[in-house]
This record gives sequence, structure tokens and C-alpha cells, in this order.
Amino acid sequence: MPRYVIERNVPGIGSSNHEELCGAASESNKVLAEMKAERKNIQWEHSYATDDKTFCVYLAENEELIHEHAKRSGFPVERIFEVKTIIDPVTGEG
Repeated sequence: MPRYVIERNVPGIGSSNHEELCGAASESNKVLAEMKAERKNIQWEHSYATDDKTFCVYLAENEELIHEHAKRSGFPVERIFEVKTIIDPVTGEG
């Protein structure tokens, strides 16, 4: 299944407290469960929060499912990038 990185503008996300982050994650999980029940293949792996952005990593059958999740959960989407390959320290070992 393709992997995507989603850039989201979320002002102040980097200074959010645990309860706020928990609420956002719970909302995302709720929508993902609904989509799974509808046999839509989408999975959230994790997210990175900076001062005013998040970069979320998802597995999904297609980019349209990313947009659907964003619309249903109320999370913004600035850009979506399909991951073509993963490069890590092991890559340099030949």
C-alpha cells in the first residue's frame, strides 16, 4: 500500500498540551475506524509536530482517501507527497 506524507498547517500545534493532542488523535482514530468499517484502506502511522505544522505519515490505497479523512476529521491538508523510497543509515551500508 502506498505511503504518504501529509503537510498540515496547524498554528501553535508545537505548544499543544497532552490533552489537546490526545483529543486530536482520538478524533483521527474515530474517523479512521469508521473508514475501516466502510472497507477503506487507510492507516495513520505517526506524525511529527513543529511549531505551526504537522507532517503525518499514512498508508492508504490512494490519495483520495487522505483527502476524505481530512474532510471528515476536520484536519487541514496543505500538501500530500507519495513516498517513493525510504532512505536510512542502512542504505549507506551497500
